[in-house]
Amino acid sequence: MSALSSVHRALQVLEVVAAAGDGITAKAVARRLEYNLSTTYHLLDSLVSDGYLVRLEASRGFGLGPKLPALHDRLVAQLPVPRGLGGILGEVHGTAGAGALYAAFRDDDVVVVAHDDCAEHPVPVISTWRGALHATAVGKLWLAECGAAERRAVLDRDGLPAHAYRTMTDPAELERELDAVRRRDLAVDRGELRERLACMAAPVRVPGADGPVLVGAVAVAVPVVPAGGPGSIADRRDRLERAVREGARRLAVALQDPVSTGWDDGGPGAVRRG
Repeated sequence: MSALSSVHRALQVLEVVAAAGDGITAKAVARRLEYNLSTTYHLLDSLVSDGYLVRLEASRGFGLGPKLPALHDRLVAQLPVPRGLGGILGEVHGTAGAGALYAAFRDDDVVVVAHDDCAEHPVPVISTWRGALHATAVGKLWLAECGAAERRAVLDRDGLPAHAYRTMTDPAELERELDAVRRRDLAVDRGELRERLACMAAPVRVPGADGPVLVGAVAVAVPVVPAGGPGSIADRRDRLERAVREGARRLAVALQDPVSTGWDDGGPGAVRRG
């Protein structure tokens, strides 16, 4: 196996463990990636040795290791971070009654810069946005904003995999959805990435040489309940929309502050409320 092939396979193993959560076994990893078991053990052992994974004795499986948060923090440190981000997300959380996050766009990648949630209002952890843009409110904002050629290249590369029953896997249906996103300047995921989770996202734009530039999104997440029932996204839509639009507006203003590139909320990473 070449060094390049080994790196590629190790990264695939890392993504499978991240997606599965703590406790996935070597056999399960091998089965999902269609690798032989000895190769899988070798890759897992290397990732454990380097600190990217840990071996969990209780479950006889594997989980993410201590090196990964530091890598994320270094990535976040390279992005413009709005001054007062923690406070703004806290207000979105409180107004919406839902976990809130700020995601930044980096080419065709999405980086969750910070989130504000609690046990009652958790924010979903997405291990990779590749192949998930079409199934998420944040991803739909980016797909709706980019040019047709760029969108086609990304979708040709990633496809339209089904993540849940409601995931849009038909290109024509997705284009109609993206047209609606452009008209509303707002995106919704109705349980398309995860069966029991809905999200709403508003764009964060800053002035550019050729007009406003999409740099990120403010999103909230709520559990999916029957339409019209208490707490359904339809029942709470106005409240959620006000919260994400106001949060996005305030972050857009903050990003134009020339000193708005450092943290004043205790450092990069997750911003949590009790």
